[in-house]
Amino acid sequence: MPQDPLPLWPAGIPGSVVPGQEQHDRAKEVPHLLPFLLPGEQVRPLVVVCPGGGYGGRAPHEADPIALWLNGLGLHAVVCHYRVFPWRHPQPLNDAQRAIRLVRHHAAAWKVDAGRIGILGFSAGGHLACSAANFGDDGDTAAADPVARQSSRANALIACYPVVTNANLKGHQGSFTNLLGTDADPVLWRRMSLESSVTAANPPAFIWTSADDQAVPVENSLLYAAALRAVQVPFALHVYPHAPHGIGLGRDFPGTSRRWTGDCEAWLHELGWA
Repeated sequence: MPQDPLPLWPAGIPGSVVPGQEQHDRAKEVPHLLPFLLPGEQVRPLVVVCPGGGYGGRAPHEADPIALWLNGLGLHAVVCHYRVFPWRHPQPLNDAQRAIRLVRHHAAAWKVDAGRIGILGFSAGGHLACSAANFGDDGDTAAADPVARQSSRANALIACYPVVTNANLKGHQGSFTNLLGTDADPVLWRRMSLESSVTAANPPAFIWTSADDQAVPVENSLLYAAALRAVQVPFALHVYPHAPHGIGLGRDFPGTSRRWTGDCEAWLHELGWA
């Protein structure tokens, strides 16, 4: 069962919404973590879960049920209720990075292995998880806020039918419009097409999608895997033959893509996490 929600920014939410959208329902949300911590004294890895939703919402079936599945593998989990439109970049990324920092800050009290903090995301939440993996930092050692001193680097990435590229015909333009707007600086637009910003500092990754995903084409996952390969970051890539976009755990889906949870568990076991 989840514990009490924990605000990401208790001293005040940084940034601003799209001008003219201050009364939008999503503008009033408070970004927070919902912890799913296992009882006992055993120190365990933890995975931050980022639901999908096109950067315009957060899909419930890609949130708490995923955390409970991770608990079933013996892992702590937190669901990150990050900001979406009318908030824009860098606020969702700031929230995801803050989530990782906050987990590290509480690692001793929560019985979390601070060197084994992963991030998992679906669809646009997959873009956010990949962004956190691409743009991790070591924290600001001079910050007055002790959370800000913590590293935001993820130690593992699980990307589920992720949005990655904003290339024509291959990307999910709705996600990028919500995240960046239609008049984003070309340099930022390119940077957030995440196949272009992978580095050798990225964590090992598990990536899965379906070959016939009509919403987020398979090329997104292929491009990200190729970028990891180019800098020699280890990854597992699973492309299942058929599944509609957004199946979550896939337990009610009759195709082979429902096996992704078992394949991911095997990968986590290989990492020594589960």
